[in-house]
Order: sequence, then structure tokens, then C-alpha cells
Amino acid sequence: MHQSMITGALTLIFSTSIFANTIQNAPLVSIVSHDAYFDNLRAHCGKAYAGKVVMDNPASGGFDGALIMHVRNCTDNQLQIPFHVGNDHSRTWIITKTGSGLSLKHDHRMKDGSYDESTMYGGHTLDAGWPTVQSFPADQYSKELFTRLGMPQSNSNIWQMYIYPTTFSYRLIREGREFRVDFDLTKPVALPPLPWGYKD
Repeated sequence: MHQSMITGALTLIFSTSIFANTIQNAPLVSIVSHDAYFDNLRAHCGKAYAGKVVMDNPASGGFDGALIMHVRNCTDNQLQIPFHVGNDHSRTWIITKTGSGLSLKHDHRMKDGSYDESTMYGGHTLDAGWPTVQSFPADQYSKELFTRLGMPQSNSNIWQMYIYPTTFSYRLIREGREFRVDFDLTKPVALPPLPWGYKD
């Protein structure tokens, strides 16, 4: 066999063996500020905290009773945080690493666990944010949902979540509207019931 043919065959065998040894799934990429924010929140996994409404302008109502957030279910790529309002266990915030940033979704359920008509709305980060603060402008699914449900004013919603050593804040802003709940991270409280539609 000609020397060049032998060399070519050996090169092909060697190259094939390299490729065979480096087959991997596509990576889920992320940036430092998103990772730090996610980890700061995940550090509270398994704990629940009491909160209070500190801004509700104009007043909307519907937030009577104990306000409890529970960092309940945590993986490397997703955090599930039920937000309980008195005996209403319908709300769960879901923060997910998407490979293009962080997504925030609001999973709303009926008491029997079925999906509320207004569910899985939320937004996606558009910039780096900070290890302590991320903003989630309404995504296209949410805008179309709000329009269909007769709430087009919500199309400009921006949700913000702050995670500081002593306080976690959930904030909603848009033109003419601001709502914020602050939770005291220094005093964990008893764990609330399971959110509607979820199981252990």
C-alpha cells in the first residue's frame, strides 16, 4: 500500500476515535451574573418566609391574609417558589435557566389543581442584571394572553425580583402601576401546604 494511503487511513482512524470520545450534549450556557443570582436564591431552598405588601398603587386588593414564599423545589436549572396568600395556594413562581438568560413564569392553578385561564405568563431577562436583581419584561406569550383576556395594559409589565441577605422582594411595574412584596429572610417560618396542582 502506498505510504500516503497508509497515512491517510491512520489519520481517519485517529480522527474518528477522537470524535467518538468527545460526543456530548449541547451545553446549557449561562453568564456569571445570572448564575450568581440563581445561586443566591437557591441558597434558601427548603425554607419559607413571611412577607408584606409595601407598595400597591393603585390599590388592587386580593392580598389579605398571611403572605408566604416557599423556595420549594430546586434543580441546577430551575427554582419553583410557591407564593401563598392566606388560604389561596394557587401561585407558583418558576425561574428557569434557558441558555439565553433567565425566565420567570407564573404558574396559576385552580383549587382542584387544573390550570387557571391566566397561567404561565411572565418574562425573560434581556441583559446581565446583577447577582442581587433581575428584571423580566413581559414575553410575547404573555402579551398575547393578556390581550386575549382583555388586559392589554399588562403587556408592558416588567417583573423584578431582588435577593439581598435579609430581604427578598417581588415587584411588578408598568406605567401607572407598581406592586411590591418584601419577605423577611432573617426569620424562616413554618412550611406552608403544597401549592395547588403540585405534589411532593
